[in-house]
Amino acid sequence: MSVANKSFSKWQKAAGIGMICGLALAGCDRSETEDTTQEAELTEQDSESSENAAATAVSCDDPMVQDRLKTTLKNTLSQNAQTLAADYANEAEINIASGTVADKARGIVIDIQNAAVLQEANSNGMTTCQASVSMTLPSEDLYQSSQVQSANNQPSLQSRLAENNIRSNNNMLVDDAFTYVVGTQGGQVRTRIAGQPALINVVSDVMAGSAFQAAMNEASAEREAERRAAQNEPAPTREPRTVEPIEPIQPIEPATPPSSNNQSSSSNSQSSSSNNTTAAAPEPSEPAEPKEVPQDESIDMVIIEDDSATY
Repeated sequence: MSVANKSFSKWQKAAGIGMICGLALAGCDRSETEDTTQEAELTEQDSESSENAAATAVSCDDPMVQDRLKTTLKNTLSQNAQTLAADYANEAEINIASGTVADKARGIVIDIQNAAVLQEANSNGMTTCQASVSMTLPSEDLYQSSQVQSANNQPSLQSRLAENNIRSNNNMLVDDAFTYVVGTQGGQVRTRIAGQPALINVVSDVMAGSAFQAAMNEASAEREAERRAAQNEPAPTREPRTVEPIEPIQPIEPATPPSSNNQSSSSNSQSSSSNNTTAAAPEPSEPAEPKEVPQDESIDMVIIEDDSATY
């Protein structure tokens, strides 16, 4: 009996061990199967995302992409140039019309050549592109901008172009490594400029300087016109007016000295009497005949009256 029990006990132990191993193996097989399934699903999802991104990716040289890029470039140039022009105007205390800068931005001719993929489309379908972008500016803008740079002791345009690896061909400025990003979002083609290209900064400064110099020239012309008008303006005509006669001024009488009143009066009287005597003196009359002298020796003294004598 004991032998049988021992044999049964050993069988139970062996069976238990076998069941445990079987369950363990079953669990291991199930875990490996689940991991394999998840990896397969992830691979399929990544493959589908890549296929979708490739399907939605836009070519760098697509005509629609280039048109959108040109519009983006002109808008960016106009905004940057207006900001720089406002700084120039505030420093010089003059006004620059915002429409002037916008007109100059519209006058720039932009061309895009040799577009190529710099980085393949990412999970969002955005592709990084590189192309040769050229901007042709009017000669007047380049000349006026050079005047501003010279007046403010700024680096010349040629030195700035050489520093930023920008080629120049007459009035055309070329960046051979211009980078931009293209893709679709919500079914619409999107174009975005990557970073802050030196070409945009240089051209924006040229437009701002040109607008500033044009405003300075206009203000100077207005002042000159006002000066010439003031010189050529005839003198105002004055109407004649009646002049009233001036009353004659009374002669000033000499002041009487405070002392020697009597002497002055006496002197004046004598002077006046002398003048009157001189003025009224009669002409000299003929001498009268002499009187006869009596011969009587008994007379001691004879008095003879002479009418012409003065007593």
